[in-house]
Amino acid sequence: MQIVETLNEGLKRAYDIKITAKDIETRVNNEVKKLAPQVNMPGFRKGKVPANLVRKMHNDALMQDALSSTVQEGVEKTITDNKLRPAMQPSVTLGEGYEPGKDAEVKVELEVLPEVPTPSVDNIKLERLTVEADDKTVEESLQKFAESQKQFETAPKSHKAKIGDQCLIDFEGKVDGVPFDGGKGEGMAIELGSGRLIPGFEDQLVGKKANDEVLVKVTFPEDYNVETLKGKDATFDVVVAEVQTPKEAKADDEMAKAMGLEGIDQLRGLLKGQIEQELNGLTRTHMKRKLLDQLAASHDFEVPPSMVEAEFNQIWQQLEQEAAQDEDPAKAKKEMEDEKDDYRDIAVRRVRLGLLLSEIGQANGVEVSQQEMSMLMQQAAQQYRPEDRQRFMEYIQQDPMAAAQLRAPMYEDKVVDFLFDKAEITDKTVTREELEAAIEAEDDAETKPAAKKAPAKKAAAKKPAEKKAAEKKPAAKKPAAKEKAPAKAAPAKKAAEKAPAKAAADKKPAAKKPAASKPAAKKPAAKKPAAKK
Repeated sequence: MQIVETLNEGLKRAYDIKITAKDIETRVNNEVKKLAPQVNMPGFRKGKVPANLVRKMHNDALMQDALSSTVQEGVEKTITDNKLRPAMQPSVTLGEGYEPGKDAEVKVELEVLPEVPTPSVDNIKLERLTVEADDKTVEESLQKFAESQKQFETAPKSHKAKIGDQCLIDFEGKVDGVPFDGGKGEGMAIELGSGRLIPGFEDQLVGKKANDEVLVKVTFPEDYNVETLKGKDATFDVVVAEVQTPKEAKADDEMAKAMGLEGIDQLRGLLKGQIEQELNGLTRTHMKRKLLDQLAASHDFEVPPSMVEAEFNQIWQQLEQEAAQDEDPAKAKKEMEDEKDDYRDIAVRRVRLGLLLSEIGQANGVEVSQQEMSMLMQQAAQQYRPEDRQRFMEYIQQDPMAAAQLRAPMYEDKVVDFLFDKAEITDKTVTREELEAAIEAEDDAETKPAAKKAPAKKAAAKKPAEKKAAEKKPAAKKPAAKEKAPAKAAPAKKAAEKAPAKAAADKKPAAKKPAASKPAAKKPAAKKPAAKK
Protein backbone atom coordinates (compact mmCIF):
# COMPACT_ATOMS: atom_id res chain seq x y z
CA MET A 1 0.00 0.00 0.00
CA GLN A 2 1.41 3.36 -1.09
CA ILE A 3 0.21 6.68 0.38
CA VAL A 4 1.15 9.99 -1.26
CA GLU A 5 0.09 13.45 -0.03
CA THR A 6 -1.24 15.55 -2.91
CA LEU A 7 -2.60 18.62 -1.08
CA ASN A 8 -1.59 20.45 2.08
CA GLU A 9 -3.18 23.87 2.01
CA GLY A 10 -4.59 25.56 5.08
CA LEU A 11 -6.85 23.00 6.74
CA LYS A 12 -7.33 20.97 3.55
CA ARG A 13 -5.50 17.71 2.95
CA ALA A 14 -5.63 15.18 0.10
CA TYR A 15 -3.91 11.83 -0.40
CA ASP A 16 -3.66 9.21 -3.11
CA ILE A 17 -3.64 5.64 -1.85
CA LYS A 18 -2.58 2.77 -4.11
CA ILE A 19 -3.76 -0.67 -3.03
CA THR A 20 -2.18 -3.53 -4.94
CA ALA A 21 -4.22 -6.35 -6.41
CA LYS A 22 -2.07 -8.71 -4.37
CA ASP A 23 -3.23 -7.10 -1.09
CA ILE A 24 -6.87 -7.47 -2.10
CA GLU A 25 -6.35 -11.07 -3.25
CA THR A 26 -4.70 -11.98 0.04
CA ARG A 27 -7.64 -10.56 1.98
CA VAL A 28 -10.12 -12.49 -0.21
CA ASN A 29 -8.25 -15.75 0.38
CA ASN A 30 -8.27 -15.14 4.13
CA GLU A 31 -12.02 -14.55 4.06
CA VAL A 32 -12.58 -17.74 2.05
CA LYS A 33 -10.73 -19.71 4.74
CA LYS A 34 -12.96 -18.20 7.43
CA LEU A 35 -16.13 -18.79 5.43
CA ALA A 36 -15.52 -22.32 4.15
CA PRO A 37 -16.23 -24.20 7.43
CA GLN A 38 -19.70 -22.61 7.57
CA VAL A 39 -20.79 -23.30 3.98
CA ASN A 40 -23.38 -25.97 3.12
CA MET A 41 -23.47 -27.35 -0.41
CA PRO A 42 -25.28 -30.42 -1.77
CA GLY A 43 -22.86 -33.34 -2.16
CA PHE A 44 -20.44 -32.12 0.50
CA ARG A 45 -20.36 -32.41 4.23
CA LYS A 46 -20.53 -29.14 6.12
CA GLY A 47 -17.10 -27.56 6.25
CA LYS A 48 -15.72 -29.78 3.47
CA VAL A 49 -16.66 -27.62 0.48
CA PRO A 50 -13.50 -26.90 -1.58
CA ALA A 51 -12.20 -23.33 -1.31
CA ASN A 52 -12.45 -22.76 -5.08
CA LEU A 53 -16.20 -23.58 -4.99
CA VAL A 54 -16.76 -21.32 -1.98
CA ARG A 55 -15.04 -18.51 -3.82
CA LYS A 56 -17.06 -19.16 -6.96
CA MET A 57 -20.30 -18.96 -4.98
CA HIS A 58 -19.45 -15.73 -3.14
CA ASN A 59 -16.78 -14.12 -5.30
CA ASP A 60 -18.51 -10.77 -5.94
CA ALA A 61 -19.41 -10.23 -2.30
CA LEU A 62 -15.96 -11.33 -1.14
CA MET A 63 -14.23 -8.97 -3.56
CA GLN A 64 -16.43 -6.05 -2.51
CA ASP A 65 -15.87 -6.70 1.20
CA ALA A 66 -12.13 -7.12 0.69
CA LEU A 67 -11.87 -3.87 -1.26
CA SER A 68 -13.99 -2.01 1.27
CA SER A 69 -12.05 -3.21 4.31
CA THR A 70 -8.69 -2.56 2.57
CA VAL A 71 -9.75 0.99 1.69
CA GLN A 72 -10.87 1.53 5.29
CA GLU A 73 -7.52 0.29 6.53
CA GLY A 74 -5.76 2.63 4.11
CA VAL A 75 -7.74 5.66 5.28
CA GLU A 76 -7.08 4.86 8.93
CA LYS A 77 -3.37 4.37 8.21
CA THR A 78 -3.27 7.72 6.39
CA ILE A 79 -4.84 9.50 9.36
CA THR A 80 -2.61 7.75 11.89
CA ASP A 81 0.68 8.09 10.02
CA ASN A 82 0.12 11.78 9.30
CA LYS A 83 -1.27 12.53 12.79
CA LEU A 84 -4.40 14.06 11.32
CA ARG A 85 -7.42 15.27 13.30
CA PRO A 86 -10.32 15.14 10.82
CA ALA A 87 -12.92 17.89 11.21
CA MET A 88 -15.55 15.85 9.38
CA GLN A 89 -15.78 12.45 7.74
CA PRO A 90 -13.13 12.14 5.00
CA SER A 91 -14.28 11.95 1.39
CA VAL A 92 -13.13 8.62 -0.07
CA THR A 93 -13.30 8.07 -3.84
CA LEU A 94 -12.35 4.92 -5.73
CA GLY A 95 -10.59 5.69 -9.00
CA GLU A 96 -12.58 5.32 -12.22
CA GLY A 97 -12.11 2.19 -14.25
CA TYR A 98 -11.24 -0.09 -11.36
CA GLU A 99 -11.69 -3.76 -12.19
CA PRO A 100 -11.30 -6.81 -9.93
CA GLY A 101 -7.82 -8.27 -10.20
CA LYS A 102 -6.19 -4.87 -10.74
CA ASP A 103 -4.59 -2.33 -8.42
CA ALA A 104 -7.03 0.09 -6.81
CA GLU A 105 -6.37 3.83 -6.65
CA VAL A 106 -8.19 5.74 -3.92
CA LYS A 107 -8.37 9.49 -3.37
CA VAL A 108 -8.92 10.73 0.20
CA GLU A 109 -9.87 14.36 0.84
CA LEU A 110 -10.49 15.88 4.25
CA GLU A 111 -10.28 18.97 6.40
CA VAL A 112 -8.40 18.90 9.67
CA LEU A 113 -9.07 20.71 12.91
CA PRO A 114 -6.97 23.83 13.41
CA GLU A 115 -4.41 24.23 16.14
CA VAL A 116 -6.39 26.13 18.73
CA PRO A 117 -4.37 28.14 21.24
CA THR A 118 -5.45 27.11 24.71
CA PRO A 119 -7.47 30.02 26.06
CA SER A 120 -6.65 31.49 29.44
CA VAL A 121 -9.33 30.67 31.98
CA ASP A 122 -7.96 32.79 34.81
CA ASN A 123 -9.15 36.28 33.88
CA ILE A 124 -12.84 35.79 33.16
CA LYS A 125 -15.15 38.25 34.92
CA LEU A 126 -18.92 37.78 34.89
CA GLU A 127 -21.95 39.38 36.46
CA ARG A 128 -24.65 37.05 37.75
CA LEU A 129 -28.12 38.59 37.67
CA THR A 130 -30.34 36.78 40.14
CA VAL A 131 -34.07 36.97 40.78
CA GLU A 132 -35.74 35.91 44.01
CA ALA A 133 -38.89 33.80 43.84
CA ASP A 134 -40.76 36.01 46.33
CA ASP A 135 -44.11 35.26 47.96
CA LYS A 136 -46.02 37.51 45.56
CA THR A 137 -44.70 35.65 42.52
CA VAL A 138 -45.49 32.29 44.09
CA GLU A 139 -49.04 33.34 44.97
CA GLU A 140 -49.64 34.63 41.45
CA SER A 141 -48.41 31.31 40.07
CA LEU A 142 -50.62 29.43 42.52
CA GLN A 143 -53.69 31.36 41.45
CA LYS A 144 -52.96 30.78 37.75
CA PHE A 145 -52.53 27.09 38.49
CA ALA A 146 -55.86 27.01 40.28
CA GLU A 147 -57.51 28.69 37.30
CA SER A 148 -55.96 26.10 35.00
CA GLN A 149 -57.77 23.46 37.08
CA LYS A 150 -61.08 25.07 36.21
CA GLN A 151 -64.07 22.79 36.50
CA PHE A 152 -67.59 23.24 35.19
CA GLU A 153 -71.01 22.34 36.54
CA THR A 154 -74.30 21.92 34.70
CA ALA A 155 -76.27 25.15 34.48
CA PRO A 156 -80.09 25.39 34.65
CA LYS A 157 -81.74 24.70 31.30
CA SER A 158 -82.89 28.32 31.17
CA HIS A 159 -79.31 29.62 31.47
CA LYS A 160 -78.06 31.41 28.37
CA ALA A 161 -74.45 30.65 27.50
CA LYS A 162 -71.98 33.51 27.83
CA ILE A 163 -68.24 33.97 27.35
CA GLY A 164 -66.44 31.77 29.88
CA ASP A 165 -69.16 29.14 29.94
CA GLN A 166 -68.72 25.71 28.40
CA CYS A 167 -71.09 24.13 25.91
CA LEU A 168 -71.40 20.44 25.11
CA ILE A 169 -72.44 20.23 21.48
CA ASP A 170 -73.38 17.72 18.81
CA PHE A 171 -72.63 18.96 15.31
CA GLU A 172 -72.48 18.09 11.62
CA GLY A 173 -70.66 20.30 9.13
CA LYS A 174 -71.53 20.76 5.47
CA VAL A 175 -70.01 22.52 2.47
CA ASP A 176 -72.47 23.39 -0.31
CA GLY A 177 -75.04 21.34 1.62
CA VAL A 178 -72.90 18.16 1.53
CA PRO A 179 -71.40 16.68 4.75
CA PHE A 180 -67.60 16.46 4.71
CA ASP A 181 -65.27 13.93 6.29
CA GLY A 182 -64.45 14.66 9.92
CA GLY A 183 -67.19 17.26 10.19
CA LYS A 184 -69.42 15.36 12.59
CA GLY A 185 -69.13 14.91 16.34
CA GLU A 186 -71.02 14.41 19.58
CA GLY A 187 -70.50 15.68 23.11
CA MET A 188 -67.71 18.07 22.14
CA ALA A 189 -66.87 20.45 25.03
CA ILE A 190 -66.13 24.02 23.97
CA GLU A 191 -65.29 26.88 26.34
CA LEU A 192 -66.73 30.03 24.80
CA GLY A 193 -64.05 32.65 24.27
CA SER A 194 -61.20 30.12 24.26
CA GLY A 195 -60.53 30.66 20.56
CA ARG A 196 -60.35 26.92 19.90
CA LEU A 197 -62.71 26.97 16.96
CA ILE A 198 -62.50 28.70 13.62
CA PRO A 199 -63.42 32.40 13.69
CA GLY A 200 -67.12 33.09 14.29
CA PHE A 201 -68.09 29.63 15.51
CA GLU A 202 -68.02 30.26 19.26
CA ASP A 203 -69.64 33.69 18.92
CA GLN A 204 -72.76 32.09 17.44
CA LEU A 205 -73.21 29.91 20.53
CA VAL A 206 -73.36 32.89 22.90
CA GLY A 207 -76.90 33.32 24.26
CA LYS A 208 -77.97 29.76 23.49
CA LYS A 209 -79.56 27.40 26.02
CA ALA A 210 -79.58 23.65 26.52
CA ASN A 211 -81.42 21.82 23.69
CA ASP A 212 -81.22 24.83 21.36
CA GLU A 213 -80.58 24.04 17.70
CA VAL A 214 -78.28 26.45 15.88
CA LEU A 215 -77.22 26.83 12.27
CA VAL A 216 -73.65 28.08 12.52
CA LYS A 217 -72.18 29.73 9.43
CA VAL A 218 -68.41 30.07 9.11
CA THR A 219 -65.60 30.32 6.58
CA PHE A 220 -62.59 28.05 6.89
CA PRO A 221 -59.24 29.92 7.05
CA GLU A 222 -57.03 29.94 3.98
CA ASP A 223 -54.29 28.19 5.99
CA TYR A 224 -56.57 25.39 7.20
CA ASN A 225 -54.89 21.99 7.33
CA VAL A 226 -57.46 20.23 5.11
CA GLU A 227 -56.80 21.22 1.51
CA THR A 228 -60.42 20.73 0.33
CA LEU A 229 -61.76 23.03 3.05
CA LYS A 230 -59.36 25.97 2.74
CA GLY A 231 -61.29 29.21 2.31
CA LYS A 232 -64.61 27.38 1.93
CA ASP A 233 -67.92 28.63 3.35
CA ALA A 234 -69.52 26.03 5.59
CA THR A 235 -72.54 25.49 7.80
CA PHE A 236 -72.79 23.44 10.97
CA ASP A 237 -76.01 21.99 12.30
CA VAL A 238 -75.43 22.30 16.04
CA VAL A 239 -77.42 21.03 18.98
CA VAL A 240 -76.44 22.48 22.36
CA ALA A 241 -76.73 19.41 24.56
CA GLU A 242 -75.77 21.20 27.76
CA VAL A 243 -74.50 24.54 29.04
CA GLN A 244 -72.06 24.51 31.93
CA THR A 245 -70.82 27.33 34.14
CA PRO A 246 -67.34 27.49 35.69
CA LYS A 247 -66.86 26.78 39.35
CA GLU A 248 -64.89 29.26 41.40
CA ALA A 249 -61.19 28.42 41.23
CA LYS A 250 -59.94 28.09 44.79
CA ALA A 251 -56.33 27.46 45.73
CA ASP A 252 -56.92 25.55 48.93
CA ASP A 253 -56.22 22.28 50.70
CA GLU A 254 -59.15 20.61 48.97
CA MET A 255 -57.71 21.28 45.53
CA ALA A 256 -54.24 20.10 46.57
CA LYS A 257 -55.54 16.92 48.20
CA ALA A 258 -57.59 16.13 45.09
CA MET A 259 -54.23 16.04 43.30
CA GLY A 260 -52.76 13.58 45.81
CA LEU A 261 -50.80 16.15 47.81
CA GLU A 262 -50.86 16.71 51.55
CA GLY A 263 -52.20 20.22 51.28
CA ILE A 264 -51.87 23.66 49.72
CA ASP A 265 -48.50 24.33 51.38
CA GLN A 266 -46.95 21.37 49.58
CA LEU A 267 -48.35 22.59 46.27
CA ARG A 268 -47.07 26.08 47.02
CA GLY A 269 -43.61 24.66 47.70
CA LEU A 270 -43.58 22.68 44.45
CA LEU A 271 -44.56 25.72 42.44
CA LYS A 272 -41.89 27.80 44.17
CA GLY A 273 -39.30 25.19 43.22
CA GLN A 274 -40.42 25.31 39.60
CA ILE A 275 -40.23 29.11 39.55
CA GLU A 276 -36.73 29.02 41.05
CA GLN A 277 -35.58 26.54 38.41
CA GLU A 278 -36.95 28.74 35.65
CA LEU A 279 -35.32 31.87 37.08
CA ASN A 280 -32.02 30.03 37.52
CA GLY A 281 -32.27 29.03 33.87
CA LEU A 282 -32.61 32.68 32.84
CA THR A 283 -29.65 33.61 35.04
CA ARG A 284 -27.53 30.88 33.46
CA THR A 285 -28.58 31.94 29.96
CA HIS A 286 -27.43 35.50 30.63
CA MET A 287 -24.11 34.41 32.15
CA LYS A 288 -23.45 31.91 29.36
CA ARG A 289 -24.02 34.56 26.71
CA LYS A 290 -21.57 36.89 28.41
CA LEU A 291 -19.03 34.09 28.71
CA LEU A 292 -19.30 33.11 25.05
CA ASP A 293 -19.10 36.76 24.02
CA GLN A 294 -15.80 37.09 25.89
CA LEU A 295 -14.39 33.96 24.29
CA ALA A 296 -15.51 34.99 20.81
CA ALA A 297 -14.09 38.50 21.17
CA SER A 298 -10.65 37.30 22.26
CA HIS A 299 -10.07 34.52 19.69
CA ASP A 300 -9.91 34.57 15.93
CA PHE A 301 -8.58 31.58 14.01
CA GLU A 302 -9.39 29.69 10.84
CA VAL A 303 -12.19 27.13 11.10
CA PRO A 304 -12.87 24.16 8.79
CA PRO A 305 -15.21 25.23 5.94
CA SER A 306 -16.97 21.86 6.01
CA MET A 307 -17.94 22.36 9.65
CA VAL A 308 -19.15 25.87 8.93
CA GLU A 309 -21.21 24.61 6.00
CA ALA A 310 -22.79 21.87 8.10
CA GLU A 311 -23.68 24.36 10.85
CA PHE A 312 -25.00 26.89 8.33
CA ASN A 313 -27.17 24.25 6.66
CA GLN A 314 -28.66 23.39 10.04
CA ILE A 315 -29.45 27.07 10.69
CA TRP A 316 -30.88 27.56 7.22
CA GLN A 317 -33.07 24.48 7.38
CA GLN A 318 -34.72 25.64 10.59
CA LEU A 319 -35.18 29.15 9.24
CA GLU A 320 -36.87 27.76 6.13
CA GLN A 321 -39.27 25.79 8.30
CA GLU A 322 -40.08 28.89 10.31
CA ALA A 323 -40.52 31.02 7.20
CA ALA A 324 -42.97 28.49 5.75
CA GLN A 325 -45.17 28.96 8.83
CA ASP A 326 -44.93 32.74 8.86
CA GLU A 327 -47.98 34.87 8.14
CA ASP A 328 -46.17 36.11 5.02
CA PRO A 329 -43.85 33.26 3.87
CA ALA A 330 -42.60 35.15 0.79
CA LYS A 331 -41.56 38.16 2.86
CA ALA A 332 -39.88 35.99 5.50
CA LYS A 333 -37.98 34.08 2.81
CA LYS A 334 -36.77 37.32 1.23
CA GLU A 335 -35.52 38.62 4.57
CA MET A 336 -33.60 35.38 5.03
CA GLU A 337 -31.97 35.68 1.63
CA ASP A 338 -31.05 39.32 2.26
CA GLU A 339 -29.31 38.34 5.50
CA LYS A 340 -27.74 35.10 4.31
CA ASP A 341 -24.16 36.31 4.79
CA ASP A 342 -24.94 37.28 8.39
CA TYR A 343 -26.25 33.80 9.09
CA ARG A 344 -23.06 32.34 7.67
CA ASP A 345 -21.06 34.56 10.04
CA ILE A 346 -23.11 33.15 12.89
CA ALA A 347 -22.21 29.63 11.74
CA VAL A 348 -18.52 30.58 11.82
CA ARG A 349 -18.89 31.96 15.33
CA ARG A 350 -20.58 28.81 16.59
CA VAL A 351 -17.97 26.49 15.11
CA ARG A 352 -15.14 28.61 16.54
CA LEU A 353 -16.75 28.64 19.98
CA GLY A 354 -17.25 24.90 19.79
CA LEU A 355 -13.57 24.35 19.07
CA LEU A 356 -12.59 26.71 21.88
CA LEU A 357 -14.76 24.90 24.41
CA SER A 358 -13.39 21.58 23.21
CA GLU A 359 -9.84 22.79 23.69
CA ILE A 360 -10.60 24.14 27.17
CA GLY A 361 -12.30 20.90 28.15
CA GLN A 362 -9.47 18.67 26.98
CA ALA A 363 -6.80 20.87 28.52
CA ASN A 364 -8.56 20.74 31.89
CA GLY A 365 -9.70 17.14 32.01
CA VAL A 366 -13.39 17.76 31.45
CA GLU A 367 -15.14 14.64 30.18
CA VAL A 368 -18.46 12.86 29.91
CA SER A 369 -18.28 9.57 31.78
CA GLN A 370 -19.36 6.26 30.29
CA GLN A 371 -22.22 6.15 32.78
CA GLU A 372 -23.41 9.59 31.66
CA MET A 373 -23.09 8.57 28.02
CA SER A 374 -25.20 5.47 28.64
CA MET A 375 -27.84 7.68 30.25
CA LEU A 376 -27.83 10.00 27.22
CA MET A 377 -28.22 7.05 24.85
CA GLN A 378 -31.11 5.61 26.84
CA GLN A 379 -32.87 8.97 26.96
CA ALA A 380 -32.41 9.54 23.23
CA ALA A 381 -33.60 6.01 22.42
CA GLN A 382 -36.96 6.72 24.04
CA GLN A 383 -38.03 8.82 21.05
CA TYR A 384 -38.01 5.70 18.87
CA ARG A 385 -40.40 2.78 18.70
CA PRO A 386 -39.53 -0.01 21.14
CA GLU A 387 -38.48 -2.31 18.30
CA ASP A 388 -36.06 0.35 16.95
CA ARG A 389 -34.36 1.33 20.21
CA GLN A 390 -31.70 -1.38 20.15
CA ARG A 391 -30.78 -0.49 16.56
CA PHE A 392 -30.39 3.14 17.63
CA MET A 393 -28.10 2.14 20.50
CA GLU A 394 -25.97 0.05 18.12
CA TYR A 395 -25.85 2.93 15.63
CA ILE A 396 -24.49 5.31 18.28
CA GLN A 397 -21.94 2.73 19.43
CA GLN A 398 -20.69 2.13 15.88
CA ASP A 399 -20.64 5.72 14.63
CA PRO A 400 -18.11 8.01 16.40
CA MET A 401 -19.59 11.17 14.84
CA ALA A 402 -23.12 10.31 15.96
CA ALA A 403 -21.85 9.55 19.46
CA ALA A 404 -19.97 12.87 19.54
CA GLN A 405 -23.09 14.81 18.57
CA LEU A 406 -25.16 13.08 21.23
CA ARG A 407 -22.50 13.72 23.86
CA ALA A 408 -21.81 17.33 22.83
CA PRO A 409 -24.54 19.26 24.71
CA MET A 410 -23.64 17.66 28.05
CA TYR A 411 -19.93 18.14 27.37
CA GLU A 412 -20.50 21.79 26.55
CA ASP A 413 -22.49 22.33 29.77
CA LYS A 414 -19.68 20.75 31.76
CA VAL A 415 -17.07 23.02 30.17
CA VAL A 416 -19.26 26.07 30.77
CA ASP A 417 -19.71 25.05 34.43
CA PHE A 418 -15.94 24.62 34.71
CA LEU A 419 -15.43 28.16 33.39
CA PHE A 420 -18.08 29.51 35.75
CA ASP A 421 -16.15 27.97 38.66
CA LYS A 422 -12.94 29.66 37.45
CA ALA A 423 -14.52 33.04 36.75
CA GLU A 424 -14.64 36.02 39.07
CA ILE A 425 -18.38 36.46 39.56
CA THR A 426 -20.22 39.39 41.09
CA ASP A 427 -23.86 38.97 42.09
CA LYS A 428 -26.60 41.48 41.48
CA THR A 429 -30.22 41.04 42.50
CA VAL A 430 -32.70 42.21 39.88
CA THR A 431 -36.34 41.75 38.99
CA ARG A 432 -37.44 39.20 36.44
CA GLU A 433 -38.35 42.01 34.07
CA GLU A 434 -34.85 43.47 34.36
CA LEU A 435 -33.21 40.09 33.72
CA GLU A 436 -35.37 39.43 30.67
CA ALA A 437 -34.69 42.97 29.44
CA ALA A 438 -30.93 42.35 29.79
CA ILE A 439 -31.23 39.21 27.68
CA GLU A 440 -33.30 41.05 25.07
CA ALA A 441 -30.82 43.94 25.03
CA GLU A 442 -28.04 41.49 24.17
CA ASP A 443 -30.17 40.26 21.29
CA ASP A 444 -30.66 43.79 20.00
CA ALA A 445 -26.98 44.60 20.41
CA GLU A 446 -26.06 41.57 18.32
CA THR A 447 -27.58 43.36 15.29
CA LYS A 448 -27.75 40.08 13.47
CA PRO A 449 -30.80 38.33 12.06
CA ALA A 450 -30.38 35.38 14.36
CA ALA A 451 -31.20 37.64 17.29
CA LYS A 452 -34.67 38.33 15.97
CA LYS A 453 -37.63 36.65 17.50
CA ALA A 454 -39.52 34.28 15.30
CA PRO A 455 -43.13 35.30 14.69
CA ALA A 456 -45.83 33.24 16.25
CA LYS A 457 -46.38 30.11 14.23
CA LYS A 458 -49.71 28.84 13.04
CA ALA A 459 -50.17 25.23 14.00
CA ALA A 460 -52.27 22.97 11.81
CA ALA A 461 -55.70 22.28 13.22
CA LYS A 462 -56.36 18.79 14.54
CA LYS A 463 -60.15 18.91 14.34
CA PRO A 464 -62.05 20.19 11.31
CA ALA A 465 -63.79 22.83 13.38
CA GLU A 466 -60.74 23.83 15.38
CA LYS A 467 -58.44 26.64 14.51
CA LYS A 468 -55.01 25.94 15.99
CA ALA A 469 -54.18 22.96 18.11
CA ALA A 470 -51.22 24.76 19.62
CA GLU A 471 -53.53 27.40 21.01
CA LYS A 472 -55.72 24.99 22.97
CA LYS A 473 -55.38 25.11 26.72
CA PRO A 474 -53.58 21.97 27.84
CA ALA A 475 -54.98 19.89 30.64
CA ALA A 476 -53.45 21.08 33.87
CA LYS A 477 -50.80 18.72 35.16
CA LYS A 478 -50.14 17.90 38.75
CA PRO A 479 -46.69 19.21 39.70
CA ALA A 480 -44.40 16.50 41.00
CA ALA A 481 -41.73 16.98 43.61
CA LYS A 482 -39.03 16.05 41.12
CA GLU A 483 -40.61 17.56 38.04
CA LYS A 484 -38.64 20.38 36.50
CA ALA A 485 -40.26 23.47 35.09
CA PRO A 486 -40.13 23.26 31.31
CA ALA A 487 -37.51 25.40 29.67
CA LYS A 488 -38.83 28.45 27.90
CA ALA A 489 -38.83 28.19 24.14
CA ALA A 490 -35.94 30.20 22.81
CA PRO A 491 -36.58 32.66 20.00
CA ALA A 492 -35.28 31.36 16.72
CA LYS A 493 -31.54 31.45 16.18
CA LYS A 494 -30.30 33.87 18.80
CA ALA A 495 -26.61 34.18 18.01
CA ALA A 496 -25.53 35.11 21.52
CA GLU A 497 -27.54 32.36 23.21
CA LYS A 498 -27.33 29.47 20.75
CA ALA A 499 -24.95 26.73 21.77
CA PRO A 500 -21.74 26.37 19.80
CA ALA A 501 -21.68 23.88 16.98
CA LYS A 502 -22.51 20.52 18.54
CA ALA A 503 -20.03 18.45 16.60
CA ALA A 504 -17.24 20.77 17.61
CA ALA A 505 -18.15 21.38 21.23
CA ASP A 506 -17.44 17.79 22.14
CA LYS A 507 -14.06 16.12 22.21
CA LYS A 508 -12.44 15.98 18.85
CA PRO A 509 -14.12 13.13 16.99
CA ALA A 510 -12.33 10.01 15.98
CA ALA A 511 -11.82 9.42 12.31
CA LYS A 512 -14.90 7.98 10.74
CA LYS A 513 -14.85 4.92 8.52
CA PRO A 514 -15.18 5.55 4.78
CA ALA A 515 -18.67 5.30 3.37
CA ALA A 516 -17.87 2.04 1.62
CA SER A 517 -17.47 0.27 4.93
CA LYS A 518 -20.06 1.89 7.20
CA PRO A 519 -21.92 -0.55 9.46
CA ALA A 520 -25.16 -1.82 8.06
CA ALA A 521 -27.17 -0.70 11.07
CA LYS A 522 -28.63 2.68 10.38
CA LYS A 523 -30.34 5.14 12.63
CA PRO A 524 -34.05 4.31 12.64
CA ALA A 525 -36.39 7.01 11.50
CA ALA A 526 -38.13 8.80 14.35
CA LYS A 527 -41.71 7.73 14.68
CA LYS A 528 -44.11 10.60 14.22
CA PRO A 529 -47.04 10.72 16.61
CA ALA A 530 -50.37 10.08 15.01
CA ALA A 531 -52.53 13.15 14.57
CA LYS A 532 -55.34 13.35 17.08
CA LYS A 533 -58.85 13.47 15.84
